[in-house]
Amino acid sequence: MTGKEFQPILLFALITLTVLSGCEKGKTGVHSDFNITNKDIKSVTDKLPQDIRSNIIKKPQCFLEYMERILKEPPDYTVLVDKKHALSSGYVPPGLVNIRKYHLQTTRKYSEIRRIVIPDLTAMAEAARLQGVELVIGSSYRSYAYQKRLYSYYVRTDGKKKADRESARPGHSQHQLGTTMDFSPIDDNFIKTKGGEWLDKYAWKYGFSLSYPPDSESITGYKYEPWHYRYVGRDVSFVIERYFDGKQQLFLEFYDKTKEFFKKSLRK
Repeated sequence: MTGKEFQPILLFALITLTVLSGCEKGKTGVHSDFNITNKDIKSVTDKLPQDIRSNIIKKPQCFLEYMERILKEPPDYTVLVDKKHALSSGYVPPGLVNIRKYHLQTTRKYSEIRRIVIPDLTAMAEAARLQGVELVIGSSYRSYAYQKRLYSYYVRTDGKKKADRESARPGHSQHQLGTTMDFSPIDDNFIKTKGGEWLDKYAWKYGFSLSYPPDSESITGYKYEPWHYRYVGRDVSFVIERYFDGKQQLFLEFYDKTKEFFKKSLRK
């Protein structure tokens, strides 16, 4: 890697370090922008796994700093779409654009994603390219109707039990949000490729979160999919990585249940 190639990565690392040190320094306690006590933090996190809860209550100031930012993010970044929570059949995300217009590699001539994803997606693709890795997108936005056909195909060919581990029912697919993509090759061995290894290490820094991580089927309902990433924004992806052990589902469930509490606790 040349010096010029290293500069963007080094700059990102320095910015990240500055942000982390800024919110981690100081006394352990509540954030000045929230009307929240340490007792409140312990109460609102009492249903979380012990290791995650401990990370939060040990030094809640940084956690609350990020929660304040997340509350201001587009709600689509954190909307819960899983086996129990569905999008309507008529939902079409706004601002869909053809990925290829932005000089990103795809396996399809026409593949759509929401425009709000593009800045961080292109930044991530460029960072990977500077390290000799070419990211290729195999699948992105899927309509309700498309997912219905896809799910029905898997049920016919593999049976319902297997299909439910590997494919979402219509309305329950993150792909319908327009902020989710599968990187190619869409295969269990993707994690062993250069692209899979790079994304596993760096994707969260650009706002992308692995939706179905290993050893998490009891949480997500889906088998490990090393190729499936959802864009949640850099603040959300940091919290998932730093506090929730990379478990996107756990954070989204937690946020869905507690966001009104945090909103009401913000000082005017």
